Amino acid sequence: MTNLSQFPITARWPAKDPSVIQLYSLSTPNGVKVSVALEEMGLPYEAHLVDFGKNEQMTPEFLSLNPNNKIPAIIDPNGPNGAALALFESGAILIYLAEKSGKLLPVANRYEVLQWLMFQMGGLGPMFGQFGFFHLYAGKDIEDPRPKERYRAESARLLTVLDKALEGRDWIAGEYSIADIAIAPWLRGMRDHYKGGDLVELPARKNVLAYLERFLARPAVQRGLTVP
Repeated sequence: MTNLSQFPITARWPAKDPSVIQLYSLSTPNGVKVSVALEEMGLPYEAHLVDFGKNEQMTPEFLSLNPNNKIPAIIDPNGPNGAALALFESGAILIYLAEKSGKLLPVANRYEVLQWLMFQMGGLGPMFGQFGFFHLYAGKDIEDPRPKERYRAESARLLTVLDKALEGRDWIAGEYSIADIAIAPWLRGMRDHYKGGDLVELPARKNVLAYLERFLARPAVQRGLTVP
């Protein structure tokens, strides 16, 4: 049996099956990227809920895996060369899992997939997240309208870019990939959680809306969105 005792996080979240990938996550847009990817790729895994309401992301055990106190993070007991691998940052995890499984990062357009993955990591996610803070969370009480407007306007601009790129395409890089798994949960978060779709002009982005519905219709996506 695989021994994961070298990883302190397993003292707080024990592995029931230490031979499979251990996922530490929460059902946020970033968190579900990895559970959706694991479901799509058919890789065996075990999910552990990191409860932000209890500040579990700040515990020494979690910080031992990700010193940046963010989800998701994984331990793969069967990493490169058979050694266990600990990994954080959702984009890095998606690339790793795609390479491990041989799925959703096609050779023919690898760099197109990666460019759209980085578009989400560096643009769509941070801008949507900041907009959500000022629209829904503590930032909504700030009287100065400029911070919210800055992130609203940039979110709307990024949606315009995405909508144009999706013209005539079902998926952002031509075929379904980890780039879609990165992007679509943030679109869902903007529309359904932040309730900010109208403000960032989402209803006018018909290609984006159709793209989101195609993503949400996938059985593996529906399973991954409920984990953990």
